[in-house]
Parts: sequence; structure tokens; C-alpha cells
Amino acid sequence: MATAASRTSVPRDLALLLVRIVLGTIFLAHGAQKIWTWGLGATSEAFAGMGVPVPELAAPVVAILELAGGAALILGLLTPWAALLLAIDMLVAAVLVHAPHGVFVDAGGWELVGALGAGALALVAVGAGRISLDHALLGRRRGRRSAA
Repeated sequence: MATAASRTSVPRDLALLLVRIVLGTIFLAHGAQKIWTWGLGATSEAFAGMGVPVPELAAPVVAILELAGGAALILGLLTPWAALLLAIDMLVAAVLVHAPHGVFVDAGGWELVGALGAGALALVAVGAGRISLDHALLGRRRGRRSAA
């Protein structure tokens, strides 16, 4: 029988699942775009043109982080760590590239990276929720520790 606490957490867990799927899909798509659509060479050149330091290193690191981190968010696997790295990625993108262009994305501004970074940071704070691999793999163990 469901307890009152478990019933009230269902909307929270569904909302977290939706947030993870949407953010994860966006990150995964951007990582895939950098690797397979543009290619790492062109991504590195674009990064150089935007003033990103060490673009030949930054391009593959960012592409793999966004691809793997996006997949991790969708699955709810290692969510706080993946989300923290993605939030840092978005902060760096905002500071190095987007902030000088204002807020709006159509002018190259920071609104998209700001929203993605804030969403990722929220997942760092609250975790993946119960509909996740994090909960399936670690949830019961955490529950035993807190009961002890």
C-alpha cells in the first residue's frame, strides 16, 4: 500500500524524469552535433574563432561531455556528477562566448546556456528522483544507511 509520502513524491519524480529527459536530449544532441555533424576539427576551428582557449583540446572534451552527460541525465545515471560537469560547461560557455552578446540567443547571447546550466544545477541539488538508474542502483543502499 502506498504511503502519503510516496504518493506526494510521484509528481516530483515525474517532473524530475521530464527535466532529465529534456535537458539530456538537448545536451546529447549538441554533443552529437559537435562530433558527427560538424566534426571535431570544425568544432575546434569554431571554438578558436570564438576565443575558446586550447580549442583543439576543448572541442573533444566538450563534445564528449555533452554527449555522455546528456545520456547520463536521460538514464538518471551518476546524475549529480554529470549535471555538475554540464553546469560548469554551460558556465564556461556563457563567460567565454555568450555573455558579451547579451541575453538573447538569436544575437549569440547566454539565454540557452543559462537555462541549460540552471537546469543542470537544479539536478545537482535535488538528484535524479526515483525513476532513475541512480535510484535503482543506489536507492536501497542509501535507504539502509539512513535507517542505521
